[in-house]
Amino acid sequence: MKKNRITTTNKAAETFKTDLLVYLAVEVKDKMPLCPKAVQTQVKKAWELKDFRGKTGDQLLFYPPAKAPAKRVLVLGLGPVNREEDRAAALEALREAGGRLAKACEKARAKDLVISLPAPKHLAPGIAEYPVAAEMLTEGIILGDYRFVKYKETTKKKTDYPGLAAVKLVCPEGLKPVREGVRRGRNAAFAACASRDMANEPGNGWTSADFAAYAKVLAKETGLTYRCIEKKEMETLGMGGILAVNQGSSVPPRMVILEYRPEKKTETILLVGKGLTFDSGGISIKPSAGMEDMKYDMCGGAAVLSAMAAVAEEKPAVGVVAIVPATDNMSGSNAVHPGDIIRHFNGVTSEVINTDAEGRLILGDAMAFGIKTYTPTCVIDAATLTGAVIIGLGHHYTGLVSNNDALVRQLEAAGSTSGEPVWRLPLDKNFKKQIESKVADIKNTGGRPGGTITAAAYLSNFVDNTPWAHLDIAGTAWDFTEKTYIPKGPSGTATRTFINLIRNWETDTVKAVKKSKGR
Repeated sequence: MKKNRITTTNKAAETFKTDLLVYLAVEVKDKMPLCPKAVQTQVKKAWELKDFRGKTGDQLLFYPPAKAPAKRVLVLGLGPVNREEDRAAALEALREAGGRLAKACEKARAKDLVISLPAPKHLAPGIAEYPVAAEMLTEGIILGDYRFVKYKETTKKKTDYPGLAAVKLVCPEGLKPVREGVRRGRNAAFAACASRDMANEPGNGWTSADFAAYAKVLAKETGLTYRCIEKKEMETLGMGGILAVNQGSSVPPRMVILEYRPEKKTETILLVGKGLTFDSGGISIKPSAGMEDMKYDMCGGAAVLSAMAAVAEEKPAVGVVAIVPATDNMSGSNAVHPGDIIRHFNGVTSEVINTDAEGRLILGDAMAFGIKTYTPTCVIDAATLTGAVIIGLGHHYTGLVSNNDALVRQLEAAGSTSGEPVWRLPLDKNFKKQIESKVADIKNTGGRPGGTITAAAYLSNFVDNTPWAHLDIAGTAWDFTEKTYIPKGPSGTATRTFINLIRNWETDTVKAVKKSKGR
């Protein structure tokens, strides 16, 4: 679906010719669901017959008279969203409703969709505005309508559903702010879909060169500043981490950088995303079962670059720099060995115990370089870093480790708003002691106990006193919690969290981040 095919109007919903016209109903205990007058007769009858309660996911589909413009009318239940005290849960209910609508359109093979936005009085106080409903529904529909069929050729059929071509949202008043809500939802959702596209590409279809090419085109189209550090410059700069990981590969490494500079001098958020385009484990090779999923090891880099598209579109007051250290991790004849010692960009030496603990090696160089070059207010990295985070948090929460409480609060809020919850883990000297080396400054693994935290402890060596947060998305980048708008495979997680963090970044928050002491 193209961005310009999502439109708004204040004309009556029932006047539009469409494949599917949708109204939303709110569940009320022991009473008829709250719904627009246009469908109250049908809803009342279905409710009396106990066929429709307005519960989450309830659907009442009927066919209007032949002369009616709409081919089908659907009433979708939102559940008791008017009583929801948790704002994040209420937002998620609307987003999931959007995902259900995308699935309903696929079932009906609808090319276009018209939605009558729910009346604010029917919604919870925290979301009782047309623009909020428009934003969340837009996000859910676009994310739910996602499909990756680039490589479908001989098995592709003419009857395959191509997805929605157009969506129209109807509200009786305040069209300008509703359009802004749609724009926000559209920007976040399309960014997440772009992240999914990158992750769905196979290892031979998305390399460090593709990361660089994508960023270069994005910069040209949007006015972002682009830079790419290639192998020779890495050698000059002393980026021993990414160079070591790349030793066994035939494709050279690249460090891809995009920078957004506001007109006025301001604070800067540094985003760093792991861009491991395929991870064989190197000499410490992974088991063959499931290794095909290691094309997803670049989801952090995909989230960082994709978020920059929304940043360029929305032009926030805060500066943003995105860095993606990109390479694959192979076991070629020159591959780094277990026991090798490397020197990072900031001079820290590391003993490589396990070549499959490679993400922290490339992130360390990128973070240290980014902090020295851009002097950011804070740095946030996202990486599919450890399997240990899945053992601890399953596929439901992103692991969060940080040296700054204020930054944590902002990320928790952004993740909650996005439907991408994070869970903070501790970091103290005991975890850092696990990665002490007898022959170098640090070693790249601390054993199985606390694996997610010791990986973060490694990264803490490259941030100095800069406020920093680490997001381990190994459990949520794919196989994320089942939701109506999350497909099987890559979820695009962290993309919308970054976007919402940047949208809500304020000067007072920045001051708090600078003063706050983490644990």
